[in-house]
Amino acid sequence: MIKALHRNYRDKLRRLLSVMVPIICTQIAIMGMNFFDASMSGQAGDVDLAGAAIGGNIWMPIQTGLSGILMAAMPLVANLLGAGEKQKIMVVVRHGLLLALGFALLVLASGAAFLPHFLQNMGLAPEVYHVALWYLAGLGLGVIPFFMITPLRSLVDTLGYTHLTMRIYLLALPLNACLNYVLIFGKLGLPRLGGIGAGVASGLTFWMLLCIFAFVLTRLEPFKSYDVFGLVRPKASWLKEYLRIGVPMGVSIFMETSIFGVVALFIAKFGTETIAAHQAALNFSSLVYMLPLSFSLALTIVVGVEYGAKNYQGARDYVTIGLQTSLGIAGFYMLAEYFLREQIALIYTTNPDVVALVKVFLLYAIGWQAGDAIAAPIQGILRGYKDVDATFWASMLAYWGICLPLGLFLDYKVGNGAFAYWQSLDCGVISSATLLSIRLIWLQRKIG
Repeated sequence: MIKALHRNYRDKLRRLLSVMVPIICTQIAIMGMNFFDASMSGQAGDVDLAGAAIGGNIWMPIQTGLSGILMAAMPLVANLLGAGEKQKIMVVVRHGLLLALGFALLVLASGAAFLPHFLQNMGLAPEVYHVALWYLAGLGLGVIPFFMITPLRSLVDTLGYTHLTMRIYLLALPLNACLNYVLIFGKLGLPRLGGIGAGVASGLTFWMLLCIFAFVLTRLEPFKSYDVFGLVRPKASWLKEYLRIGVPMGVSIFMETSIFGVVALFIAKFGTETIAAHQAALNFSSLVYMLPLSFSLALTIVVGVEYGAKNYQGARDYVTIGLQTSLGIAGFYMLAEYFLREQIALIYTTNPDVVALVKVFLLYAIGWQAGDAIAAPIQGILRGYKDVDATFWASMLAYWGICLPLGLFLDYKVGNGAFAYWQSLDCGVISSATLLSIRLIWLQRKIG
């Protein structure tokens, strides 16, 4: 009996890791692009880093929130696989592509109409404003492919081919780095664009990624048989189900990521060096966040398949294994980060004042990462169970009901300066982890 339980545990751990490890590599590759944006922009100058940082902080909540809606394809496809209804998967992905195109056009129209005025009201130095505006314009080149990739990747990953997605993004990473180098520093006879070049490089990279996914899904089996690029007549019932799952997912992700954009706006008043240090610490922490996020995505898939097949004990086993593994890995990387803070800071800048600030911000980032090691996997688990409303309310309360008001209080009343907002971020993510843990316990008892 004990041997059977041990074998079951080992098999499920192997299955989870086989899905998750390629996702980790994919997410690291994605964040690697942001890392190259920040680090190369920083080497071009503090103004370029600050401008790219402002642009990135505006883009992040928009792209993650809308991508979160489109990621509804993942639990929907997982549940259909578990239930043996593979013929419906094509319909899900086609509706996802339709929504992706609509979101992209909305973002482009809104950016053209409101972005310059919005940036002007931020009180930025003129040179920082210039870099931020044209960095976002460069990103705009790739908005359409960026959103269309999301439902396509969701299909590939949920079918169990996460290693294929990994290879695609690992291929894109060095191309993005080369484009950054050429455009930021003006190589190969091109003009030196500084931080603006990072946005253009990302926009071009998104088109390349879409072309690769389109090739894979139209030429290779088993993807070819799903015919995801065929014409589809939109059906209200499918759009309603997609949005029913996707909107709470997207809004909860937006609530979490947009708080960083809002924090950046409040930190902007402390000067260019503080903005640069904040962005450096945030960029590295976002790279580390790819680990718990990968657990989240993998657990959505494996729990979703088990739940769709009504194998509730199997789903609970994955919950236990996933949380244990996530916490174990988190302990290791948080310890390493603590001892390597100065080396991490030097990746982004050689300015000693900025390095000193980055080292302090990274201390608070470690606390944030501890909470995310719990909160992120549970979010993925709940999405696998198609329980998406809980993540929305937890994010709303934790980040906008607790984090933001606390940050303002610590800044304006206590006088903690820029550090106030990192202190409040720690409190927010710990609150989110607590609320989501309570919800998961309740849900598993309800399922039985």
